[in-house]
Amino acid sequence: MNYLKFQGKSLPLELDKTIFDYADTLKVRVPTSCGRSGECHECIIEIKEGQKALNKNTDAEKFLQNPLYRLACQARLTNKDFSVEFEVLRRQPKILTKSSVTREIPPDKIITKKDKNIIRNNEILDQFKGCIYGLAIDAGTTTIVMNLIDLETNNTVANTSFENPQRFGGSDVMNRISYDTGKFSGELQSVLLSAINFEIGEMAKSLSFHRRQIYDVVIVGNTTMRDILFGINSFSIGQRPYKSLIQTEFEKGLRETTSINVIAKNLGLRIFPEANVYSGPLISSHIGSDVTAGLLATRMDEREEISMLVDIGTNTEVVVGNKNKMLATSCPAGPAFEGGEITFGMPGYDGAVENFKIEKNSPVIKTINNVTPEGICGSGLIDLLSELKKAEIINHLGAFKNPGDKYFFTKSPDMYISAPDISALAQAKSANYCGQWIALREYGVSPANLDNLFLAGGFANYINVKNAINIGFIANSPLSKISKVGNTALQGATLMLGSKKMRNTAENIVKNIQHVELEIAPDFFEIFVEGCMFQPMSQKPSTATN
Repeated sequence: MNYLKFQGKSLPLELDKTIFDYADTLKVRVPTSCGRSGECHECIIEIKEGQKALNKNTDAEKFLQNPLYRLACQARLTNKDFSVEFEVLRRQPKILTKSSVTREIPPDKIITKKDKNIIRNNEILDQFKGCIYGLAIDAGTTTIVMNLIDLETNNTVANTSFENPQRFGGSDVMNRISYDTGKFSGELQSVLLSAINFEIGEMAKSLSFHRRQIYDVVIVGNTTMRDILFGINSFSIGQRPYKSLIQTEFEKGLRETTSINVIAKNLGLRIFPEANVYSGPLISSHIGSDVTAGLLATRMDEREEISMLVDIGTNTEVVVGNKNKMLATSCPAGPAFEGGEITFGMPGYDGAVENFKIEKNSPVIKTINNVTPEGICGSGLIDLLSELKKAEIINHLGAFKNPGDKYFFTKSPDMYISAPDISALAQAKSANYCGQWIALREYGVSPANLDNLFLAGGFANYINVKNAINIGFIANSPLSKISKVGNTALQGATLMLGSKKMRNTAENIVKNIQHVELEIAPDFFEIFVEGCMFQPMSQKPSTATN
């Protein structure tokens, strides 16, 4: 007998039932706001197995060009000859919602309470109804993280995270741009706003407050994510010189800043209608307001010593410098270390191998939440590559020393890493390598002489630093200088949510940053080839020009 499967649960197949019907029986939370008519496009699911058992895509699903994705309300069982397995595009990955760095928020609140009134800019915004909340949101390419903040105390009341539901439009920013500027323009904005609104509703229900008691929002993200979310045409970000229309207008003197302020009701956020939604200034090109927020959180604008911030992700950003001078660059690393393009790769969900060792010639693994392995995530891949190199199973070029072209890192179920997998990881790793090394070289400092190396982002928080250095994933700096600083983008957004001065500081930080374009370095290809090798970053590579 064939079954409908979801995360280890199964139900007998019944003809003419929709995936949404099965989700109801399994008590799986699938977002929707249109009464399951297919109009809201919120109930996107991934069909992991059994597409042939389902009806053809309906007119409501035309925007889903990848056959792996369907709407739960439209995907209907029409053939019982195949088992069907599905996954909701709102899985809860292992995401870091906190930062280990702190910075005091000045006592200059944007939203205040006076008597029984809520005040903004010396004007009455609303009557006080028991609480004054704000939202800080880190809108990442892969994941969305949100802090609910009590604006009277600046304390975090709740935080939440979920997989970015825009994944059906591509796993990286260039694919998202291509999708967003095609015939389905607006779908990516709509689905993300719906997901954020859904999460706001869940928080409101669990904490017993009304969503209209949220009076201010700060959203940060890379340039593409931000522009798509705010409904700005992203086409120019995908073409040289890879600049947002907002940045171009700023450079022409048509805008005073690259930050954005809109009213919630005009954006489509379902909170207090007149609430302000702010996104901090861009740095340049693909380097967005999330990095500006990270600089705020790590206080790089106040430091005399030379620091480097590396925010690791699908698009890694690097900033090196101090309060007097900073250089910034971005590295299109791609999704390999987040589960894309790797045979058994997966994001950081339950069952992902997150730690790996070779002991007595045998693999030793640890999975997230210690459940049955389902694949391997980024931190596990870094461990795996480093261990394979140390055990001389692969050489510094990533080539297997013995025939077979694959290594099994788990048994029962059998999962392996192949030569093509290693090649994809080498190229993703090299993007990170190039960004860090070229930024350091342009600034005139070696990895060993950095005073601080800040590793930002949830992925960076879970990696084994020694293994990452061993394969050249991060700069070869002394371990005593390396700090995992967590979600600095969210921390910076939270700082800006509670303070006018922090927003002004963010506006000033970007004026002091020079953008470095990696691809125009005359020896970029040589550096990229060096970065593909699984060995520590050179302190002074032979390819250096100064």
